[in-house]
Amino acid sequence: MKQIYLDNAATTAVDLTVVKAMQPYFLEKYGNASSQHLIGQEAKRALEESRGTIARSIRAKHDEIIFTSGGTESNNLALKGLFFYNKENNTGKNHIITTKIEHDCVMNSCKWLEKQGVKVTYLDVDSEGFVNPKDVEKAITSETFLVSIIHGNNEIGVIQSIEEIGKICKEKEVFFHIDACQSFTKTEINVKKQNLDLVTLNAHKIHGPKGVGALYIKEGIKIIPLLHGGGHEKNLRSGTENISGIVGFAKAVELAKNKYLNYMKNLRNQLIEGILKIPNTNLNGPKENRLCNNINVCFNNIEGEAIGGYLDAYGISGSTGSACSSHNLEVSHVLKAIGKTDLQANTSIRLSLSKFNTKEEIDYVLDVLNKIVIKLRRMSPIK
Repeated sequence: MKQIYLDNAATTAVDLTVVKAMQPYFLEKYGNASSQHLIGQEAKRALEESRGTIARSIRAKHDEIIFTSGGTESNNLALKGLFFYNKENNTGKNHIITTKIEHDCVMNSCKWLEKQGVKVTYLDVDSEGFVNPKDVEKAITSETFLVSIIHGNNEIGVIQSIEEIGKICKEKEVFFHIDACQSFTKTEINVKKQNLDLVTLNAHKIHGPKGVGALYIKEGIKIIPLLHGGGHEKNLRSGTENISGIVGFAKAVELAKNKYLNYMKNLRNQLIEGILKIPNTNLNGPKENRLCNNINVCFNNIEGEAIGGYLDAYGISGSTGSACSSHNLEVSHVLKAIGKTDLQANTSIRLSLSKFNTKEEIDYVLDVLNKIVIKLRRMSPIK
């Protein structure tokens, strides 16, 4: 049976060109970038060239990119590192502003920080998932040291107005951090134009390898590291650098082309239009200002888990929510934040595309999905 992969918001297939770029750093140029011999310096050169590639992609300076193990570590480093710096230096700043639709690693970091005495404001969003920049402005106080907002939401695809929020943060002299794991290479990120102070990036959502990410930290911002060791990455992230992964990350960035964005957007629209022809379905998130590869739909009287199970039996891989938390059965905090009831939230599925999907696959998915919904609604006790 042919497999159709529509869970690219969880992870993506590594591009073969990326794999080829990585291979020499496993087998030939495998040195430690801290070593002074030839093989070590080859690794160091690849490390710095990759850093430059990623920096240029968001209009940052070369030394403003710090490599990490992925988005979760980068988000933790941004939030906790800034908190530790403010605490150590007795700045009196102990307030973070975020939203109710953040990724779990930001939500759980904020909950942990609250136990350390940090005040956290969780801003509401509207029914499509947008945060109002005026609400951000109203929430800022003299104690605020950070505004942290997810740029492109991993569940419902909403893309926030970060340029407007960045302008507010700059005027109020508050640092602005965005989680751009889903939006990176899919929509514009320009740290200067958008007044961004910290940006979380990762590789495996853009056809790069797992286990590698980055944090952009604007020059001059001071944070305390979470890891202590040999002082790698400007003393901000100790640990021998994952050279093969970093090279793959940079190659994936190089391969990201605008032509793929329109291609994915067209497939996304085809899938959304086809699904919404099925009676009693609703799109979660906005129609516009949405990630080009994201579809999230409520079926209202059928459990999303059941739909996902049947899709899998037909060789179609999707998700009933964020893959990072799909092991638990809690209702999505994102769907609740946009006003969905527990019942509605539990009827949702997320399908997310990549450049490797085809129109023929979408036609097949729509045909199968329609049959599944008819069957499950006949069986459903919820009418």
